Amino acid sequence: MATMNPTKHDGRQGNMGDRHNAQDAGASTMDKAKDMASDFADKAKDVAKDAAHGVRDMAKDAAHNVRDMAKDAASTAEKKTDSALHSVGSSMEDLAGTIREKGPHEGVLGSASDRLAKTLESGGHYLQEEGIASMAEDVTNLIRRNPVPALFVGIGLGYLLARATRR
Repeated sequence: MATMNPTKHDGRQGNMGDRHNAQDAGASTMDKAKDMASDFADKAKDVAKDAAHGVRDMAKDAAHNVRDMAKDAASTAEKKTDSALHSVGSSMEDLAGTIREKGPHEGVLGSASDRLAKTLESGGHYLQEEGIASMAEDVTNLIRRNPVPALFVGIGLGYLLARATRR
């Protein structure tokens, strides 16, 4: 009688078991690789989102900085312009005083010099008291009240500037 050794396997059965174990191990490794790839992709997406948010925030900060610098430059220019206008206004008032002192006091020339002095004083006072923003508002209101004459003045000034720059 032949007894079978329970510890001995048929070669084919061992190969089949090893093949199943290898397939299971391969499937497990494949699943792990897929999970790792998915985790890597998620982390890459998170990093990309964080980078995009960082770039967006940096762009916002840069835009705010540029806006603040432009405001500062405009404010500085406005202050310098206001200072220059104040100086011109003061000079106009001084000129009005000089005309009053040295100009004729009687007759047609006297009344003309008096009117000129009053106009220079008024203009000088306006330049000293009003800033460039107020002057721009006054010009805007003047143009709104008189659009057609303002258009003709603009065309005339454009023509004169074009002729002056040709030479």
